[in-house]
Amino acid sequence: MKPETLSRTALNRALLARQMMLARKEVSPLCLVERLVGLQAQQPQPPFIGLWTRIAGFEREALWRLLHDRTVVRSTLMRGTLHLMSAADYLMIRGTLQPMLSAGMRGVLRDRVDGLDLEGLTTSARQVFQERPRTFTELRAALLETVPEADERAMGYAVRTHLPLVAVPDDSAWGYRADPNFATAESWLGQVPGPGVPTQDLVLRYLAGFGPAAAVDVQAWSGLTGVREHLEALRPRLKTFRDERKRELFDLPDAPRPSEEIPAPVRFLPGFDNILLAHADRTRIIADEHRPRVITKNLLVLPTFLVAGFVAGIWKSARAKKAASLTLSPFASLPKAVKAQLAEEGEKLVRFIEPDASTWSVTFEAA
Repeated sequence: MKPETLSRTALNRALLARQMMLARKEVSPLCLVERLVGLQAQQPQPPFIGLWTRIAGFEREALWRLLHDRTVVRSTLMRGTLHLMSAADYLMIRGTLQPMLSAGMRGVLRDRVDGLDLEGLTTSARQVFQERPRTFTELRAALLETVPEADERAMGYAVRTHLPLVAVPDDSAWGYRADPNFATAESWLGQVPGPGVPTQDLVLRYLAGFGPAAAVDVQAWSGLTGVREHLEALRPRLKTFRDERKRELFDLPDAPRPSEEIPAPVRFLPGFDNILLAHADRTRIIADEHRPRVITKNLLVLPTFLVAGFVAGIWKSARAKKAASLTLSPFASLPKAVKAQLAEEGEKLVRFIEPDASTWSVTFEAA
């Protein structure tokens, strides 16, 4: 039987449904963090906005408490980038990602990895962190005391990718300062991460949150290699489709795939949101011509807003004394009705970001 072809809009609606972007849901932040297999957290603020845009009635304190009671942790995970993940998932999944983290280190450092004694380095770093939580600036300085001629940046990156570490939250508004302290996962959680779940289990978790998807999409999200073989082994349990480019897509049989006629409300996404980064082919959420305006040359991923399900512009917030503002920069002219919807949703967002301001405003730049 010939697989059904899914249009770009159909893939968009499937993604939005699984990401709770068609309608906010009344779920716990912990439940959603686990459902999405973590939240990208290169910066402290974005995960809070990512939950706000998905959960009905979400309040900042709910995630802040999860970080401080060690139910959710921030660590280097998929693609070698910082994510928030439930402590339970972290302890199960961290080991699965180690081959990817090791390969990523070699890819970044290249010949700078030559001569690094990884085992000795991680042992030394573990001893440093056992004394007390440290920033990576402090860690590199401590390591240089024992090997003064070494490449301190290379040592720091090797430790980040080979020693299971978690960022230690503080009293900052968004849970972490720009240069947070880190502690070993063992000292923070009282457990050493296990050897990892089978990669196929992680692939199934990905499909639940981001499918239907091709093997290259799973790889783009996770950084793992050999994904095609895992999907082939899972094929009897999955349903297959084709996209408009004739690529084979895999999905869970009972996962939501709503009609492409379902309307999608305007939504605001934080910077670095995984919905923009979890596929090799990102046209299901952002047009190729818009990507350079969202993903900068220094690899920042700017905050965006969605219109009819697709990225339609970028936004930024600002604070001047007691006045908070949100500035929207659309990629094309927007109808008045859409601008009104964005202004209404945008005011809710800026109130969430700056709750102690006295005034809140939303403005549009010309396209």
